[in-house]
Amino acid sequence: MNFLIKILYFISKLPLKILYVFSDIIFFLNHYLVGYRKNVITRNLKKSFPEKTDKEIAAIRKKFYRNFSDYLVETIKSFSISETEARVRMQHINQDLFHEAKAEGKNIILLAGHVFNWEWINALARIVPQEHCHPVYRKVNSDFWENQMKQIRNKFGNEALEANEVILNIFRNRNDGESIYMFVADQTPHVSHVNYGLEFLNQRTPAFIGYDKLATRMDLIFIYCEMKKVKRGYYQVNYHRIEPENDQFVKNEVVKKFHRMLENTIRKNPDNYLWSHRKWKYQESIKTFDSEKQ
Repeated sequence: MNFLIKILYFISKLPLKILYVFSDIIFFLNHYLVGYRKNVITRNLKKSFPEKTDKEIAAIRKKFYRNFSDYLVETIKSFSISETEARVRMQHINQDLFHEAKAEGKNIILLAGHVFNWEWINALARIVPQEHCHPVYRKVNSDFWENQMKQIRNKFGNEALEANEVILNIFRNRNDGESIYMFVADQTPHVSHVNYGLEFLNQRTPAFIGYDKLATRMDLIFIYCEMKKVKRGYYQVNYHRIEPENDQFVKNEVVKKFHRMLENTIRKNPDNYLWSHRKWKYQESIKTFDSEKQ
């Protein structure tokens, strides 16, 4: 494993213009030969955009393979990317929200989706006035890859937390405006935890609701991360505060508003979402389905 780590780190030191050559090869193999999860991607796209023709779906799928290939090499680049390069390649818009949260003395819950490239948001820790930034990750079966992904998320002074421990950490720590918790919040719950679902991209969608439970029990600030790929190797993330309709959030309000905002982002650039993710595999296990249009 140490040898593999050295190889990955060596590859990550290569300039991105060289890594994108590898991306081009991966794209060619995926699109023209292997067809990685082609059936899953096609099915997800057709159900999400029933109004689109087969030709339009094929065009989105092809662009997705391009973006996905870039994502893979960009993730490897994350092992050694410098703070300067990370801040040049990921532009953070509307940073005033973080200063407002600190002034209000409230911790922040950041909610992002699987929109490329969510892995490069980590340099935010060097920009914001908060002392603690906690990327939240989900434990994987491979100890090797879990350690590597945790290493990536701990760059730039971040303090990564495993998903099963983050809620307890939030309740134990002071709500003083000094902490940010960064969720990739469109995760699919384990089948044993599929308790709530809503309509998202024209489908019954199981939703992770752990962060929503915090909204009704603590006075936190919730911020949506709107990711946008500007061009190859360059991204923007625009931050939007999620506000309650009344004085405070009610049950499932945050999770519904997050999914509505994420869907709007996806519809603008559908090829930039992780369509190979089996997000809808537990549809039939949903115990409570919210049919209200978002």
